[in-house]
Amino acid sequence: MSNSKSSQKRSRMPDLIGHSLFWPIAIGGAAFDLWSKKAVFDWLPTLPGETYTIVSGYINFILRENAGAAFSILHGQRWFLTATSAAAFIVVIIFFLFGSVHRRVLQTALACILGGIIGNLYDRAFLGGHVRDFIDVLIPIIRYNWPTFNVADSMLCVGVGLLILANLTAPTEQKPDPQQTAAH
Repeated sequence: MSNSKSSQKRSRMPDLIGHSLFWPIAIGGAAFDLWSKKAVFDWLPTLPGETYTIVSGYINFILRENAGAAFSILHGQRWFLTATSAAAFIVVIIFFLFGSVHRRVLQTALACILGGIIGNLYDRAFLGGHVRDFIDVLIPIIRYNWPTFNVADSMLCVGVGLLILANLTAPTEQKPDPQQTAAH
């Protein structure tokens, strides 16, 4: 009996490939985010106008600090946002480890989300409550300047997108027809 319980517990945990996918994406993504923010925030002040054009009329590097969440929601709520990010950090790790997450797309999604959480949580917790943003995108057709973002924000969006994709493509569990069950 205890053997079947331990095998059930083991089957809920991710396999070696899952760990080999999850941790490098999460840690590597967070490291790349923190490195890119440091590099750009050290480099751009040396340029005239503190801006650098990547694709003329579309993408620039600029310096921005956001004291809120996405789109500056909850501006100035440092402790609430830090606590929420720390809780999300813990929840994502627990869900990965114990939530029977075996599909690679879900493991990748959670890794991206964790990497994004780590990158922005670091800024919030250790850099005065502001998140450093530097990627500025213009959508000229509608003359809209997308809110400035960073690599961590991109990882969060990719992770959420993968979660949606995984949900839309998940195999459906088919419940037996009650008439067929009664016939057997």
